[in-house]
Amino acid sequence: MTDRRFILRTASPDDIGILADVMGHLASHRLNVTESHDFGDPDTERYFIWAKFKAEPGFNETAFRDGFGQLAQRRDMDWSLRPEEKLPRALVLVSKGDHCLNDLLYRHRRGRLGAEITAIVSNHTNAKWHADRNELPFHHVPVSKDTKPEAEQTLLGLIEETRSDFVVLARYMQILSMELSRELEGRCINIHHSALPSFKGAKPYHQAHDRGVKLIGATAHYVTSALDEGPIITQDVTPVDHRLTAERMAELGKDIEARVLARAVTAHAEGRVFLNGSRTVVFE
Repeated sequence: MTDRRFILRTASPDDIGILADVMGHLASHRLNVTESHDFGDPDTERYFIWAKFKAEPGFNETAFRDGFGQLAQRRDMDWSLRPEEKLPRALVLVSKGDHCLNDLLYRHRRGRLGAEITAIVSNHTNAKWHADRNELPFHHVPVSKDTKPEAEQTLLGLIEETRSDFVVLARYMQILSMELSRELEGRCINIHHSALPSFKGAKPYHQAHDRGVKLIGATAHYVTSALDEGPIITQDVTPVDHRLTAERMAELGKDIEARVLARAVTAHAEGRVFLNGSRTVVFE
């Protein structure tokens, strides 16, 4: 029997000795920590730990959980433990633009995404060939002003049916209702160009080009009821100058969007993202 690897997450009020308590419990079960990160936020007075450890054959997971549960209760700690091989399940939503979807699917095929894609959902049929090629279920859920409530109920049903742990909006060009946003809080990731909020609406890169911006980028964040203002997970930028057309700028923007969304999905799937008030702690 080979060694098993686990991922442990904890979040608690900051106090002296928390890291020592956690690592001491791991050591008491003869567990080898292969990677760990910790951070104490002086503003929120919260302390976060992410650790990956290797367990030898004979590891008693039940006894470990029981003992850690007592530690967590004493420290008022939220915690989770999962085998590394048990990948979280992600439902991907997309509209017509497929650059982010294509990148996610490539990483998924290569085993580099950190999540298991359960299905692709779209309000158009353009992405069906991606699903067919990757042998994934495809669900066409049209959305109009009159059918939006029914479409969102269908979406919730698909999340439950596919047993998806979180949702990825891979350029899904529909605004989720406040009710659905609250339902998915902390488990729905969106991507947008980081020109927001300066250039909202249609053709943001053309607007940025007209204003002569020198940096373009993208932001991946959690969805909340406040449009495009959820806690930020990852961001990236690239310099641009006067030589670029608006069309070339948009193509560069798509590359950044795909890269940033994939980083956010992997970080979330590996449990490296912790909500910390209106912000996040991300151990990349």
